[in-house]
Amino acid sequence: MNNFIFQNSTRVYFGKGCVKEYLACLTKGANTILLAYGGGSIKRSGVYDEIIEILRDAGKTVVEFPGIMSNPTYAKVQAGAKLARARGVEMILAVGGGSVMDCSKAISLAARYDGDIWDNFWARPGVIAVEPLPLGVIVTVAGTGSECNGGAVITNEEKRVKTGRDYPQLNPRFALMDPTYTYTVPQSQMVSGGFDILSHIMETYFSEPNRDNVSDDIMEALMKSVIRNLRVAMENPRDYTARSNLMWDATMAENRLIKMGKRCDFQCHNMEHQLGAYTNCNHGCGLAVLHPVYYRHIYRDGLPKFVRFAENVWGIARKGKSDEALALAGIDALAAFIRELGLPTTLRALGVRQEQLNEIARSCAISPGSYRQMTHEEILEIFQECYQ
Repeated sequence: MNNFIFQNSTRVYFGKGCVKEYLACLTKGANTILLAYGGGSIKRSGVYDEIIEILRDAGKTVVEFPGIMSNPTYAKVQAGAKLARARGVEMILAVGGGSVMDCSKAISLAARYDGDIWDNFWARPGVIAVEPLPLGVIVTVAGTGSECNGGAVITNEEKRVKTGRDYPQLNPRFALMDPTYTYTVPQSQMVSGGFDILSHIMETYFSEPNRDNVSDDIMEALMKSVIRNLRVAMENPRDYTARSNLMWDATMAENRLIKMGKRCDFQCHNMEHQLGAYTNCNHGCGLAVLHPVYYRHIYRDGLPKFVRFAENVWGIARKGKSDEALALAGIDALAAFIRELGLPTTLRALGVRQEQLNEIARSCAISPGSYRQMTHEEILEIFQECYQ
């Protein structure tokens, strides 16, 4: 394995009833709390009432910051930071999925930083020398794994750039993860979030080194878990075992553990981020469209790993197949699973216009960790193949 340093500072409280059991003591010492959430689903599900009751019984002043969108914008981050400063907020509590958590991480920094966090931390990597506002999260959607890292993906609408950065200082202090909170998530959102989990794992798996390493072994188990449990959860959304497994799969995919010793290829994420920046398309759906086509472009450059993917993740027997045929069978199995989940398979279905493709392709960042680095011309080819 390659050399690495591992760090994760987030303390996780996992299981039924963990919010009721731990939230009050975890917010001790913070009198004014910014409650950040999305479009109101936590009110319909009853999660909001439960949290408000706990905080108010603990004597907290709650400052609400609703309306965080699925692709959080820099303008929304600035609005949250302004509110936090004006109301003397001492802690942020993010309740929701990845978008809410990502936005709240950026707010925690912006509330304590005098400069422009986009220019200094998202447009390019920076060094955080201030203490961000303390942040805790309550997870209601399994997908991004944002609960156990310092990563935040933010869209600058003015510049038409969607960028993610991961700063350890932005790790949540704690993450409360009750799988029953995910029961009421619409199936389409559960499935797109589930594919995002699989994408995170695949984009780490399909990178150097190919020689035997612990990270690849763990990732194969995680990918099989996501596939198996997504199928069960589609049949029965209230299957606790499936929902709890998916929730922990998401965390394991992005708590930095499986990335140890790996180069990591996040080219599909870079491409989807720019599709999102231009069209606001659903993240997991965009990834589902891109992955099979992208992998058909690069599989020869990482052939041993694609063979291993076919055999160890999808259980495809060699039966006289060449390495190339076996690798392609694994990619075909992935594409069939995407169709089984009911996810879109074309950019046209996502509302992307063909005349946008050239500009979007030119705006995509190039991943240095790929088996073969893309050019903007080949990214455009992939987009065009994905369009029909």
